[in-house]
Amino acid sequence: MTSVKILAVSLVIAASAGAAVARTPINQEAHINNTLRQGFIADAIADNCPTMRPRKLRALNELTKLRDYALKQGYTRQEVTAFVESKTEKKRGKAEAAAWLKKAGAEPGKTQAYCAVGEAEIARNSLIGYLLRSTR
Repeated sequence: MTSVKILAVSLVIAASAGAAVARTPINQEAHINNTLRQGFIADAIADNCPTMRPRKLRALNELTKLRDYALKQGYTRQEVTAFVESKTEKKRGKAEAAAWLKKAGAEPGKTQAYCAVGEAEIARNSLIGYLLRSTR
């Protein structure tokens, strides 16, 4: 076998191996989705509790870190932008946040429950709590 044929076969094998370990679709990547869900939860708490405020600069910093993470995972800027701007994905993220909050006892109309969840997350030093500021 000539070196050109060996090189061609090697490239085909390498390309096939790359296809076998294809990236997870960005809307299914666990770290990205978990982080965004926590952001949606923090937003819902701030929207529904009068003593909670969003920490917008911290949120922006977390989004920047998440974008950088996605790019390092091999997602393109176009994929990241399309995902973040997708109305369908925002709707899904908000629904997941609402389900998480409901499980924690916070539902629309239960203002104090949202506040209690927010205070608990701040005390836990979770990402949700990191994105909130209590005015109590």
